[in-house]
Amino acid sequence: MPRIDPVGQMKTILVPADGSGASMEAVALGCNIAKRNKGRVYVVHVIEVRRSLPLDADLTPETERGEEILRQAEKIAREMDFEVEGELLQAREAGHAVVDEAVERKADLIIVGVEYDRSFGGFHLGTVSQYVLRNAPCHVWIWRHK
Repeated sequence: MPRIDPVGQMKTILVPADGSGASMEAVALGCNIAKRNKGRVYVVHVIEVRRSLPLDADLTPETERGEEILRQAEKIAREMDFEVEGELLQAREAGHAVVDEAVERKADLIIVGVEYDRSFGGFHLGTVSQYVLRNAPCHVWIWRHK
């Protein structure tokens, strides 16, 4: 039987970050894998722009929050003696932007961190996670936060 090591093939990793604990853990996981494989980690934060506004609308509070999230991700990477490349995106839908970014960067893996929310008695993936799972051109890992 051939030996399969899919993790060893993951060199270009994309992590969407929303500032949650789960997304920051996903950044750390991505750094661990990329470090092992001499790869790269791209962290993206997507600002969803309402349809009533132009796509390039000035959203200063959201931009400042996104920049802070990217700084957090870079700090986590530095603590692991690694570097990540962060990018702030504005899009109508975050899931679509994440998949487009994965295509553009030729990602091998997308790691999506999700909070464990048991609202209404069950566990639900958010719309972004579901969209990425359905449409990503590469492997997708869901990292569930406790």
